This record gives sequence, C-alpha cells and structure tokens, in this order.
Amino acid sequence: MDKNSATGLFLISALLLVYLFFFSPKKEDVKAPGKTPPPTAATAPAATPATAPALAPEAALVDTAATAAVAQDVTLSNENLNVTFSTRGGRVAAVRLKKYKTFFGQPLDLFDAKSARMDTRFRTIDGKTIKFSDLVFQPATSQGTGGASVITFTAPVAGGSVVQTYTLPANSYELSYNLRLNGLERTVAQEPLTFTFVDQVRQTEQDLQQNRNHTTINHYLAAGDQGSLAEASEKPEEIKAAGPVKWAAHKHDFFVAGLIADQQPFAGGAFNSNVNMADSSTIKTLSTTLTLPVNEVVRGRGQYRFFFGPNSFNLLKEVAPEFDRNVYLGWGLFRWVNRFVVLPVFHFLEQFISSYGLIIALLVLLIKLVTWPLTYKTYESQARMKVLKPEIDELKEKYGDDATKVQQETMKLYQTFGVSPLSGCVPTLLTLPILFAMFQFFPNAIELRQESFLWAKDLSSYDVFLKLPFYVKWYGDHVSMFTLLMTASTLLMTWQSNQTNTAMQGPMKTYSYLMPIIFLFVLNSFAAGLTWYYFVSNVVTFAQQAITKAFVDDTKIRAQLDANKIKNKDKKPSGIQGRIAEAMKAAQEREAQAKKKQS
Repeated sequence: MDKNSATGLFLISALLLVYLFFFSPKKEDVKAPGKTPPPTAATAPAATPATAPALAPEAALVDTAATAAVAQDVTLSNENLNVTFSTRGGRVAAVRLKKYKTFFGQPLDLFDAKSARMDTRFRTIDGKTIKFSDLVFQPATSQGTGGASVITFTAPVAGGSVVQTYTLPANSYELSYNLRLNGLERTVAQEPLTFTFVDQVRQTEQDLQQNRNHTTINHYLAAGDQGSLAEASEKPEEIKAAGPVKWAAHKHDFFVAGLIADQQPFAGGAFNSNVNMADSSTIKTLSTTLTLPVNEVVRGRGQYRFFFGPNSFNLLKEVAPEFDRNVYLGWGLFRWVNRFVVLPVFHFLEQFISSYGLIIALLVLLIKLVTWPLTYKTYESQARMKVLKPEIDELKEKYGDDATKVQQETMKLYQTFGVSPLSGCVPTLLTLPILFAMFQFFPNAIELRQESFLWAKDLSSYDVFLKLPFYVKWYGDHVSMFTLLMTASTLLMTWQSNQTNTAMQGPMKTYSYLMPIIFLFVLNSFAAGLTWYYFVSNVVTFAQQAITKAFVDDTKIRAQLDANKIKNKDKKPSGIQGRIAEAMKAAQEREAQAKKKQS
C-alpha cells in the first residue's frame, strides 16, 4: 500500500467514522446481568367491561345512555390484520399483524389497549368539550364491496349524533375511517376537532437499542415537506407541523401505525416522543395530536385512512405521497443508491433465491463486477507508484530533512512521468456512496428481519456466535462471528498490501492495521447482513487483486512511464498538479524569507 493508497484509506476511514458518529444509534447504559427484566411482548386485548366515568358538566349535551353503558370490544379481521375496537370512544383499541411475530416468538401486536390510546374531542359553541372517550358507541357491522368488513359506531350527542365508520378490505393493511357529526351544525364551535394518539412502544426485536433508536414519528405536509423527530435521541423530542398535514406515522423500527387524510389535510399537528431508560417494557412513548377541519367533519367529508403494517418500501410507496419515507434508506445520494440500485437488485434476486445470505453474496459479486473498472484503475495507479519508488527514494536521500523540497521535487517527478498522485484515491472515493448506503440498508430492510443464515438468527440485527457472561465497554456482551471474519480478512488484506508495497512506513503502516481493529468494536452490534456483506466483499477483493495483477505488467508500465518522461520533458505543470506545485513553491519561498529574517 503506497502513500496515495494510504491517504485514500485514511479519507475513507475518517468519513466512515464521522458518518457512524452522527448516524449510528447511541450506546445506552447497560445494566448488570440478571437485573434487566425480560422484554414484555404485547398481548391481545382482553374484553374487560369498562365502567363509565363520572359525568362532566358538559354531560348535559350527552345522552345518559351513551355514558352509562358498559363498553365492549368488537373485532374486524382479514388475512393480514386483527383490528379490535372499543365501543368506549368507538376507537381502534388494538392491532395485531397476523403474518409476523416478535423476535421472542410472541404474536406481534402493533399496539393494544394497555400500550396505546386514541381519542377525539371537539368544543361546542358554549365552550364545552365533548370527548369521544366519554361516550359508549353502539356498533353495527355489515359487509362492504369486495368482501370488505364494515363497522359503524353511533353515539347520540346534543340532539344529533357522532358517527364513525371503519372499513377493512379483504386483503389490505389499510383501514378506511369516516367521521361525521350529524345534526350538530349549530352545536359545534367553528374550530378544528382534535385527534390524539398516545403509543407506548414495546420491544419486538432482538436489539433493544436498535429497536428504540429506529422508533420515531414522521409526518408529511400538504405543501410537500417532510418532518420527523430525532430517532436516536434519549431526551424528550417535540415538533409542531409548519402547516397542514397530509399524514403522520408512528414508526416502530420495522412496522408503522399511520393516519392519512384522503381529502382535506389535517389543519395542523404536534408530535413528541419520550424515553424512560428505567422502563425496559416500554422502549419509547410516542404522542401525536392532529386537528381535523370541523366543516369537513360536519358535512360528512371527514375521510381518512389508517395504515397498520410492515415497513416495506414497495408497500408504503403505494399508500400515500412520500409515505415510503418511513423506510429510512439514508439521505441524499445514499438514499438514491439504496432506492434505485440496491433495492431493485435485491428484490430481483429474491425472486429466485430463498436464502438471504446467498442473496447478499450475489449482491456483492454484482457490485464488484460493476465497480471493477474503478478497482483496476486503483491497482494500476499503485503499480505506477511502485515502479517510481526508486526515483522517489533518491529524492528523499538527496534533500534529506527538507520536507517541502522533497514534496516539490516529487510533484515535478509525477508531472514528468505523467502520474497523478490522486488517481489511486479518486476511484476509491467514487465507491463511497455504495459503502455508506449499505450502512443504512441492512439495519432497515424488513426483508432481512428474522431471516437466518448459518449461525445468525436475524440478518437485520447482530449475530450472536458467543454470549459473554459480562459486558465489555464499546464492544458489548456478545461475539459477532461475521464481524470477526470481516476484521480478520481486512487485516490479512492490509498485511498483504504492506508486503508488496514497501512505501508504507512508520505511523502510516501502524494506522493501516489500527482501523480494522476499531471497526471490530464499532460493527460488533451492527446488522449481521452488513458484516457478512463486507466479509464476502473482502474475499471477492482478494480474487479481484489476483486476477488484476495478471493484467498489470511492471515492465510495460516502466516503458510507458519512460515514454511519458520524454514527452513531458519541457511541459509545465498544469491542472491540479500545477496548482499544488505553485502552492509548494510559494510555501518554500515564505519559509526561506522567514529563515532570512531570523538570521
């Protein structure tokens, strides 16, 4: 590994560490073994009768029977969902995803009556507040078109009624919701209704920290802007929408509970999250408040949709504009790479191959084939630098400790032989978008959730080859074998490179071995799919180097450089090399003037 390659490695490593520092989950304090209670799986709601609350002063507007009745649970079901409603408030009380289970083998309840609560309220013209949760609605079920199940909840209020209609299609993760205030035009104040959703998110995945740090609230404005709460923050987070809201979603790592406005957008919204580090049964508490336009609701045009389902990109992009943003694929260019390159290739391969470990290996091969021209360019540049090493050593010996003069003469040497010192770095830097994109793809791809490969039980989380009886700071309480294999192969690759490129000396040589060790600690708790990807990538790189080496002849390179020397004999430096040479010359002149003044 020559100086230019080392510079490239340094830049890549520095960028990667900065990226991990800002975008990877924060480490939480780990309790002593045996003191952390086991994760609590969400359980199905029990149909326990609820007692009516004491009547508020505004109860005069409400039929006594609507508050004194005993609440009950009613369930609609299709092949994807079990949605349980409570007649207390006519609200969605629990949602179970029938095709998924938690990492611990329990039924996957997105939320239930104990962990979440929805409510809606409005004000009357005389300043009183009517809460749906103070009312017990009368349910009526029916069949809709295409095998859809329909349930309508009705409660009398102030000479009129509140009517809520839910429609669950036969094969869908969406639940249509229509809200109407019948006969209340002269009773309701001209101010928006308020919908609230408080959600105490339970742990469903192996890694509590990842589960927590991937849980947040996203929203999308009618104007086209997207907003979200900070995912990894352990402090209370709060944000208010800057305008009318098209949709809001509680994102639970790999699952979403969202509400979409189909006609008029929500008038506004406020979102907050809170973390109680002492409570291991609740990883984060999310709260959403949305305001519903009163005129639309009174006229029966309060048309909305709930989405309760997996955080799958191809599924979410059909739900609402930008709803697929709930799948975090990175930002800017990295998101583009994941969306238009990695995901399509991944989904194409999974049509033919059932093992996701093999799919990842094939993904590596395809990417390596596409980027091979860049790899070849880098190797060819290293070969040129290796051939020029005798001349560079002569310059070092000639000018001794005058580092500025050595650099200046080295740049002249590069210009004479037609060699660019950056040619070995640029191709490697061009592959960085793929490198960073993978760091976001593997932990967020629901396709890898609970997919096993070799000893890994879940490729979307870390593999546990060995469970440690103690916790090691910066490392964890487990040994990830894929991370060890990746580290070992990287160290071997570094050693091999240093053997063939003797230009690497001193601290730079030590640094080249230090970075793989650092990543051993950094990546031990990352997704197993990611570390498997990089281990396979290293193996393929070994093969690429062996094949490329057969096509790079040092004798031919020497002849080409000698020809360049004759051609460029009287040519002045230009471009980047020229600017660098001028900068070095100016620095040398300043240094000479400073020494002259001192003398």
